[in-house]
Amino acid sequence: MKKRIAVISGDGIGPDITFEAVKVLKRVAERFGHDFEIVEYLAGGAALDAYNTPLPDSTLKGCQDSDAVLLGSLGGPKWDTLPSHLRPEKGLLGLRGGLGLFCNLRPAIMYKQLSGACPLKAEVVGEQLDIMVVRELTGGIYFGARGSDEESAYDTMSYTRAEIERILRKGFEIAQKRSRRLCSVDKANILSSSQLWRAVANALCAEYPDVELTHLYVDNAAMQLVRNPRQFDVIVTENMFGDILSDEASQITGSIGMLPSASLREDSFGMYEPIHGSAPDIAGKDLANPIAMILSVAMMLRHSFGMEGEAQAVEAAIEAVLDQGYRTVDIYSESMIKVGTKEMGQRIAQAL
Repeated sequence: MKKRIAVISGDGIGPDITFEAVKVLKRVAERFGHDFEIVEYLAGGAALDAYNTPLPDSTLKGCQDSDAVLLGSLGGPKWDTLPSHLRPEKGLLGLRGGLGLFCNLRPAIMYKQLSGACPLKAEVVGEQLDIMVVRELTGGIYFGARGSDEESAYDTMSYTRAEIERILRKGFEIAQKRSRRLCSVDKANILSSSQLWRAVANALCAEYPDVELTHLYVDNAAMQLVRNPRQFDVIVTENMFGDILSDEASQITGSIGMLPSASLREDSFGMYEPIHGSAPDIAGKDLANPIAMILSVAMMLRHSFGMEGEAQAVEAAIEAVLDQGYRTVDIYSESMIKVGTKEMGQRIAQAL
């Protein structure tokens, strides 16, 4: 199968981890007989330095003409003093908007090999944890009407029925491929937008009779995530709630350097990136953990290309390397074998 992949290495450790992810991607192509055309573009701080814009037109056009996008982390303190419209993060928002990405998938997976890093008691979390947070990405309070003066300010949480329905359908469809349990999170006891959200969720439930739908208010959901995270499989929620809950879920795993994400639109197109930041203090020092970026490759293979076997092979390779005791510094513990970014990427590619 031939696929064109736009690669944006990004800033800080972005180039370090992206190089290893592309190495694994090329190994997948070799093993399974695919033709992956890799085309590199600039966005974020690197694009600001080169073109004085966080998202050049050529980058957006190149991504639009590709089958998927692999994105390293953007931003860093170097550009913090720039005006808001020139910040590297604007490049990320521009990509999401320009590519029509409305659905954010953030798996929170605690690998059994790293269970000791979980901040919760073992009897609470168990040996392994696997939660998928499905977050609406283009609506809600981040994109609603806002204003301010010296005495007051407001931000508006606004959703249409169509926006709610399309993200809930994604949640139901993903639940069907997992354990068929979907928890919809809202604040329907107070917010009008959440009342519409819950009404749409209940109406859609009839179309997915094989999925068990439950509801939680967002404050209770936040509490339940630390009280009993094993009760969750797929969580679907609006933009701001998803932003907060997915960060909480990621911290429960104890290893933010291990977690990927996907931003999808209604067809198979998606943009894939690790959830962690650019960590400029360790950039170029062979210290960054490339596993989140490599797992983002697995998500791309699964969700955009329909290559389930290939995705599972990448995930199994990571498990094999962890079983052998290899760790980057962020997940290192005594009796393990400490390796750098390059060796970790190479060992995972070899394990394929």
